[in-house]
Amino acid sequence: MEKPQISIIISTYDSVDWLKKTLFGYANQSFTDFELLVADDGSDDLTKKTIAKLSSLFKRPLKHIWHEDKGFRKTTILNKAIEATQADYILMSDGDCIPEFNFVAKHMKYRKADYFLSGGYFKLSLLLSQMITLGDIENQSCFNINWLKKRGLKNSIKNIKITAKGFESDLLNSLTPTKATWNGHNSSGWKKDILKVNGFDERMQYGGEDREMGERLLNLGIKAKQIRYCAICVHLDHTRGYVKEEMLINNARIRKETRIMKKTYTDYGIVKK
Repeated sequence: MEKPQISIIISTYDSVDWLKKTLFGYANQSFTDFELLVADDGSDDLTKKTIAKLSSLFKRPLKHIWHEDKGFRKTTILNKAIEATQADYILMSDGDCIPEFNFVAKHMKYRKADYFLSGGYFKLSLLLSQMITLGDIENQSCFNINWLKKRGLKNSIKNIKITAKGFESDLLNSLTPTKATWNGHNSSGWKKDILKVNGFDERMQYGGEDREMGERLLNLGIKAKQIRYCAICVHLDHTRGYVKEEMLINNARIRKETRIMKKTYTDYGIVKK
């Protein structure tokens, strides 16, 4: 087969139920000329079996990029996945974010030379996350505001992420005060640009590790475009028992150094010293 137009990298760790829903979302996309790589930070065999079982739903077989569980090493496995991609353009998200049917198409529509795209997510409660079935993903009910409200979604200004369409979503993208950053749950960019900054800094664990790479892209002269109101994914709730205070402190120190020194490259990324 010819190389895909876009490579999609989904990160995961021992969360099979959420990963299954996420992958089913990609199996129901309007744009299908993509390869999908699951960047697995050391999950057990159940994840491997789930990926193998769902692979037949896709135009191209799913790629399972795995390493041994030695603690939170998401940046390391993401770098391995970046190296394994075949397309010139890369979309990244997480294994707890179900994409709307036109999610990939939106990233393809708005991609542009010398830019990366910055999306967001629509966060659901744990109960609502558990209620969503594969059928709800296939018929897109879980992106319908009335369906969500009937199942407990509360009124909020944030609900406009789900309801905004067409011109309204484009207008909101241009007016939002939220800064366009590289968000690991919903961002895309050119592989050549990601390689120029040497991917993710593998010293970093949880807390802004994705944004730090985006800051190096910005320092390099790559601009960021906001698409948080048109490329929609719903975020399934879960606990974060792996988060430790020392992770956040270390990551904040590295990000501060990147900003102050206007770094465009990390010595701790895809290519090592």
